[in-house]
Amino acid sequence: MPMMYRNPAIPESLIPKAASPIFQHLLATYVSETNKTASVWREFGTEDMSFRPHPRSTSVQEQMRHQLLSERRFFCEFLGTREPDPSTIIPSEASPEAFIKNLTDLAMQRLEQLSPKDESWWLQPASFFDVQRERIWIFWRRLLHTAHHRAQLTVCLRLLNKSVPSVYGPTADATWVGADPTNTVDAARRA
Repeated sequence: MPMMYRNPAIPESLIPKAASPIFQHLLATYVSETNKTASVWREFGTEDMSFRPHPRSTSVQEQMRHQLLSERRFFCEFLGTREPDPSTIIPSEASPEAFIKNLTDLAMQRLEQLSPKDESWWLQPASFFDVQRERIWIFWRRLLHTAHHRAQLTVCLRLLNKSVPSVYGPTADATWVGADPTNTVDAARRA
């Protein structure tokens, strides 16, 4: 049985068709990563937003702020999408639900802009900080950056004794029939 995410922020039915089928996986993966991020954020309560695991760590709310702002920067500055003014990105209400709404709304706007892009656009070099990289490389770098910060928040969930949702597979809190976490040499050996 495949992994099924309860309450996806963006249902699969809302993923637009890519201009070129070879790039459909980019749109589907962006939606999947957005849904994974929303599922982690959904586990926090408003009372958890100021939690930080260490005095030098960022708080849960600061992590969510960073996600929204840095994603906006990646898409606008490096990929060239039209983005709202940064001052409108952070919700006025400091709740996970408000942050999830903004995350989802922004992702939907980006999907509409990315879906018509063709191979020449994805492979075109663009400025990435002080270097040049293909847009497709920048896009994947953005998703990896998102995964990095999402993992930091799953540690916060565990420290707060909250449930850690499935992201790429089962967790101590979320599993299903057929889930195989590959914790043994024999499981890793399977062909």
